[in-house]
Amino acid sequence: MRRTVVLASLGLLAVFLVLGMVRGLSAQQPDVIHQPYLLDTGLISRSISFENPTGAPGEGGKAASHLGVGRKGSPSRPIKPGETIQLCDIEGPGTIRHIWLTTEPVPENLRSLVIRAYWEGQEHPSIECPLGDFFGFAHGKVMPYFSAVHSVGPKAGMNIWLPMPFTKRARITLTNETQGQRTPPIYYQIDYTLGDKHPEDVGRLHVLFRRENPTTEKKDFELLPQRKNKGRFIGVVIGVRNLHPGQWWGEGEIKAYMDGDQEFPTICGTGSEDYVGLSWGMQQVPFFYQGCSLNEKNFVSMYRWHLPDPIAWQKECRITIQQIGWNKGLVETQDDWCCATFWYEPTPSAPLPEMPDVAARIADIWTD
Repeated sequence: MRRTVVLASLGLLAVFLVLGMVRGLSAQQPDVIHQPYLLDTGLISRSISFENPTGAPGEGGKAASHLGVGRKGSPSRPIKPGETIQLCDIEGPGTIRHIWLTTEPVPENLRSLVIRAYWEGQEHPSIECPLGDFFGFAHGKVMPYFSAVHSVGPKAGMNIWLPMPFTKRARITLTNETQGQRTPPIYYQIDYTLGDKHPEDVGRLHVLFRRENPTTEKKDFELLPQRKNKGRFIGVVIGVRNLHPGQWWGEGEIKAYMDGDQEFPTICGTGSEDYVGLSWGMQQVPFFYQGCSLNEKNFVSMYRWHLPDPIAWQKECRITIQQIGWNKGLVETQDDWCCATFWYEPTPSAPLPEMPDVAARIADIWTD
């Protein structure tokens, strides 16, 4: 009996210790999403746009229009061919909470504009991606939908909601890599907080873009080339252009090789449409964590977010998807695949693989 009482007391003590730790962590880093009623968070709210390019307090909306000073004087600006615009340069610690951006909803434009993010003063970007793919849709084809990560309006009102923590510095740029003379307008807003208490090894958001047009027969398409650092795979936006109309392209299985896996992975899926939570072919249905936002004219844009079901690793990870189709049975196939892959890892981090140039990015994309 005494032993039972002692064990029960130890169990209660452990519960109280864990609750105390949770409270302590909450005090260090408030949960502003699930506890919106917390007022004394220690966080400072800031926002950057062309109306306040530094985010400094009391500095927004000072530009003048024909209506006068402070009357919508600088909501946007054009970006010339070859030009790079600095969207933000913020001293930390802090967290970028939301980015909204819009421009001309033209496929070539959305593949020619490239967003890059540099964390903690690194010279190479941790995010390097065509604008449309970064905001959740492949092929430059704007499709209105929302998920746990993105929301997109029918005229390219584009939003991303993934938190982007940093401890010292966050710098984001936008470059117009068009091959022509297109000079699109840019409207944007970056909402962030300062004063966040991040550990030094907090994961920084990384995003890369890959495309193979066509893929290599019997060689799996890499969604995430090998990373040698601890990290967490957040998810991916995948674009497929079926080069064999009438043949099903999506029998390939996703594979995650983690922490010493060699020939065979730890995580292995069962098919491409299965991976995005669908079945028996592809259907154009977007859901919160997974789904398909485009399935027309042999073009597919699909996505999967591993937020409630994390894929995390401690030393290394590589993620691939097979190129297998169905034509009266399983067949090896080659199609046009692209991806925007999202994950967190600490800095310093290794450079991203080289992104395809603009000619390769815009070749054979969607046309209305």
